Amino acid sequence: MKILVVKRDKIGDLLLTTPLIAHLRHALPGARVDVLANDYNAWVVADNPDVERVWVYRRTRHAGAVRVGAALGQIRQFFALRGEHFDVAIAAGGKESPRAIRRALAAHAARTIAYAQQPHRYGRRLTDALPPPVSGHEVERIFGLVAPLGVAMPAVVPLPQFRPPQRWLDDARQWLAAAGIASDAYVVLGLSARDAPKVPSREQVLRWAARLQRESGCATLLQFTPGDAGNALYPGSDALAREILAGAPPFLRGTPDGLPAAIGLIWLARTSVLPDSGLMHFAAASPGGVVGLFVDCARLSSPAQWGPRGPRAVALEAHRAVAALDDAAVFAALAPLLTARTGDTPLRRSAAT
Repeated sequence: MKILVVKRDKIGDLLLTTPLIAHLRHALPGARVDVLANDYNAWVVADNPDVERVWVYRRTRHAGAVRVGAALGQIRQFFALRGEHFDVAIAAGGKESPRAIRRALAAHAARTIAYAQQPHRYGRRLTDALPPPVSGHEVERIFGLVAPLGVAMPAVVPLPQFRPPQRWLDDARQWLAAAGIASDAYVVLGLSARDAPKVPSREQVLRWAARLQRESGCATLLQFTPGDAGNALYPGSDALAREILAGAPPFLRGTPDGLPAAIGLIWLARTSVLPDSGLMHFAAASPGGVVGLFVDCARLSSPAQWGPRGPRAVALEAHRAVAALDDAAVFAALAPLLTARTGDTPLRRSAAT
C-alpha cells in the first residue's frame, strides 16, 4: 500500500504527525509512507526512518511576495504525484483544513481521507470524510484519520520522534565550548515573540537564572526570535532580550540565531522552559525535556490539545500571564527535569495566577 501524508502546517504540527507515520508503517506491513510538506517544515521528517520519501513544495507566497517559479513547480509536482498512483492520501491534522484537503485531493489517490464538516464542498474524490473531533490531544485527533483503513489505535500511542542532524549538535557543542559552558549544565529559556501573555518579565528571567545557577549549577541560555515585535509576519523579541541581557551576569547568555542553533542547544541542555510553540514540541522530544508554558487556555491554546508529549514533558498553566507566575510554581515544575535524564512518565501541572 502506498500512502501519502499531507502536512502543510508549521514545524511543531509536523512533529506531532510523526506518531501517526510510525504507526502506519508498523500496523500495515509492507506499507510505503511518503510525506508531502513545504519548504519550511519538510526538514522535520527528512531523516525519519518511517518515511520513504519527502515531497517538498515551495510556498507560492513568502514574506508577502508571490513566487511564480514556486507555482510552476507545484504544478509539475502535482503531475508527478499523480504518476505515483497512491492508494491513500491523508490530509493529516486535528481539524478541517481546506488547503490541506485540496492538496491531498490533487494527488488523485484512490482514496483521500480528511476531516471535513461539509464533504460536498470538495467533490467526490474526498472518499473518506470524517467529522472533525471536538476534544483530545492533537496526536490522538490525527490518529483518528486511520479509522477508514481499519487500523486500530495502538495500546500505547508513540511519542513524537526527531533526531537533529549531527552537524547541528556539533555546532552547538562548539558554541558551548567557546562560551565556557558544559553540555547538560544549562537550561534553555525561551521568550515568546507572538503572544505577550506568554512572555516572562525581565525580573523573572533574572531571578530564575540566579536560582538555577545557585541551586543546580546551571547556566541559562535565553532563546529568542530576532527582529521587531511589531513585524506582523515575523514578530521578534530582540528588544526584550537586549533589555534582559544588558548587564546580565555571566551565567545568563543569549543564543545564536536560527533553528539549527536553537534545536542543537535544546538537545544538549539539562532541560528547557519554553512557551507553547513549535520549539516546545522539539524540546519535549529531546533528552532533557521541557516545561511548556501555557497561558489563558480558553482564548489561546490549551495543553489538553497542544501539550508537550515526551517522557520528560511538563505543561505549566497560568490563567492570566507568565509574568504573574509564582517562582515556586515554576521550580516545582522544573524540579524533576533538573535531575538526571531518567523517567518515562509525562507530567502536567497547573498554576492558578
